[in-house]
Amino acid sequence: MENKHITIFHGPQHPGITGNMSVELDLIGETIQKATTHVGYLHRGFEKLVERRTVIQAFTIVCRICVPEPDPNEANFAMAVEELAGLEITPRASYIRVMVLELSRLAAQFLWMAGQSGSIGLYAVGQWAIADRDLILDLFEELTGARVYHMYIYPGGVRRDLPEGFLERVSKLLTYMKKRLKDYDDIFINNASFKNRAIGVGIVTKEEAINNGYVGQILRGCGIKADVRKDAPYLIYNELEFDVPTQTAGDVYARALVRRDEMDQGIHILEQVVAKMPEGEVMVKMPTHRKFKLPKDDTWVKVESARGEFAYYMAGDGTENIRRMQVRGPSLVHAFTLLEKLLVGAELSDVALIMNSLGICPPEIER
Repeated sequence: MENKHITIFHGPQHPGITGNMSVELDLIGETIQKATTHVGYLHRGFEKLVERRTVIQAFTIVCRICVPEPDPNEANFAMAVEELAGLEITPRASYIRVMVLELSRLAAQFLWMAGQSGSIGLYAVGQWAIADRDLILDLFEELTGARVYHMYIYPGGVRRDLPEGFLERVSKLLTYMKKRLKDYDDIFINNASFKNRAIGVGIVTKEEAINNGYVGQILRGCGIKADVRKDAPYLIYNELEFDVPTQTAGDVYARALVRRDEMDQGIHILEQVVAKMPEGEVMVKMPTHRKFKLPKDDTWVKVESARGEFAYYMAGDGTENIRRMQVRGPSLVHAFTLLEKLLVGAELSDVALIMNSLGICPPEIER
């Protein structure tokens, strides 16, 4: 019997989707002939929301651009404001920011692990990963008062100093994580089922990655050693020792290996930050909020998020408002240029597997 041509929507309600996003799939049998990405099911329009508020009001908005990993947005926003305003933060604030960013990176990788394992039916791994991520969120709740949207990395430094004994609790968690991650290797990374499903699937070549502006694990998964923390160091990353993991196969499994190695490197960075944390103030003297004005100038800043290079353009016009802000996250090219290409010829059962390997945050697209 001849297979019929059908069209189905994968998401936004599908548990294997990355965020509130839908992919329209044209199928013949189980094979995808065409994929079309649809976004806009979640909050959006952040750039224009920011441009209609004062600098300080806008600060509370940007963390929502990527819910699973809000802190790089806070860091980019704060760094852009500081560069325009000529502010230089204290050494202790720089160390605390790196600690927050690396904890956020680790939490985001656990969320990826939960989604990636769930996409092939390894649900126990997903439950483990969410539970271990919650241990990091416990620290964020203690530090910032919130588990998801922290609003802690603030122009001029960070909102408050570390609670008493906080660094000891971070060290205790890192000791646990180093031991715990070996369990994930046994049940997930080295699992024959995951290897069979992931090896040779969703391949990206080095030339495609460079020509299309892909970032993060997609670049590093096809052998390109690119990381903003090394290539254009910010905060105190140039004072820390860490490697940039790479693989060469360019497939879903290569990207998984890169992420897993990055978790080890993140723990190594956090151990150094805890050991070297300086004393001192965490916030420089700031203007009154109602009188905080940005000069007529513009800037471009970037950080390395858990999913790759993440950048902000910001321009001031001499008033309390931001004249223009533009966000360049990984999701735009990964969800359109790349995802729509990789899904053609793939099987329906591989859609969630491929999507989770790309690190897509839909609000970054309709920002």
